[in-house]
Amino acid sequence: MGPVTGVVLAGGKASRMGGQDKGLLMLNGKPLWKHVADTLAPQVSSVVISANRNLETYQESGLPVIQDSLVDYPGPLAGMLSVMQQCSGTEWFLFCPCDTPYIPQTLFVSLQDKRHDAPVVWVHDGERDHPAIALMHRRVIPNLEAYLARGERRVMVFMRETGGHSVDFSHVKAAFVNVNTPEDLVRWQEQT
Repeated sequence: MGPVTGVVLAGGKASRMGGQDKGLLMLNGKPLWKHVADTLAPQVSSVVISANRNLETYQESGLPVIQDSLVDYPGPLAGMLSVMQQCSGTEWFLFCPCDTPYIPQTLFVSLQDKRHDAPVVWVHDGERDHPAIALMHRRVIPNLEAYLARGERRVMVFMRETGGHSVDFSHVKAAFVNVNTPEDLVRWQEQT
């Protein structure tokens, strides 16, 4: 398999959060992105952050921070492409949005075990797909460049077109809840 880079996707606009940078919101004294990075770190060779604002704050972590190279292409795919283009020493990338602080510690192993020969696999929690939580091989780069150049943005459509499939994580469904609103964050602070 070789080295795997874990990627915290923190480049979104967070419109439902009133435009706040979701990754920097605090949960139990730690920013959301750090919950994700800390869970990814033992599973991968290295961790990077995909971000487009508050870059200095993310850089203070000491982790590499990679900006989208395609300004006109919003969404997770633009971040995924930029990371794969700029991290040349890695074949595989484990992507995870910054607003899913409870991802399982077995995320990589589970995706890898069920990957078979697919160039990309993503999480299905038994009810819905989470295509931004994905294990992806760099060989999809040319396809992804062409897909974005056509004006497409839909993550799962691209992954299916490229020969990917979902992996069943219904046994740990709660691990993939994400923070979408300030109310979600308040509820989680109270629970944990």
